[in-house]
Amino acid sequence: MLKNMIEINPSTELRVNAEQSRSIKNLTLIDAIIPRIEGKTLSLAKDIALVLSFAILTGISAKLKIEIGAVPITMQTFTVLLTGALLGSKRGGISQLTYILMGLTGVSWFSRGGGIQYILSPTFGYIIGFVFAAYFVGWLCEKGFDRKIKTAILAMLFGNILIYISGLFWLARFIGFGKVLAAGLYPFIIGDLLKILLAGLVLPMGWKLIKKIEAEPR
Repeated sequence: MLKNMIEINPSTELRVNAEQSRSIKNLTLIDAIIPRIEGKTLSLAKDIALVLSFAILTGISAKLKIEIGAVPITMQTFTVLLTGALLGSKRGGISQLTYILMGLTGVSWFSRGGGIQYILSPTFGYIIGFVFAAYFVGWLCEKGFDRKIKTAILAMLFGNILIYISGLFWLARFIGFGKVLAAGLYPFIIGDLLKILLAGLVLPMGWKLIKKIEAEPR
């Protein structure tokens, strides 16, 4: 009888292992780097800090720009894609929404300023696309797309396409569909492909480094 009481049910063990596997797979890289904080209040504080930090990083990257015409070259897309990959879908999307809302309230961290009037900017569509891109890239990375180079690059590519769709349709309202590709797409293809490749290489390398550290004897 005692043996039956302490015997582990194989189906229960399998269920626990499956749940642990899903939990590990749904981890983002930032959660693997920063240990989980126990307690709802501290965990929420951690998430808020991450959301604000990456919103600020997006603002800083907007100022790293080269003016070439209607749409400047910036480091924003690279930052946005990494935001989604590192924070995951919800926090990534919220960080970009925070970036937008704070910029519209007057924080001058869009590429050409800030304030509610920025809604009328030809480039505002790209900024709207940041939210969708960060969320979708984060969702893919929660599914494990950031663990391998090919799938990581694919996730970054999908995110970049979402930014372009939103940005180009918005820009076309100002300059027309006949000129929109020349002004809002073609000048950025090479640079964005390099950013996508870089992000696609860095993310799997980060996971490999974490696994290597965890495998080392303590």
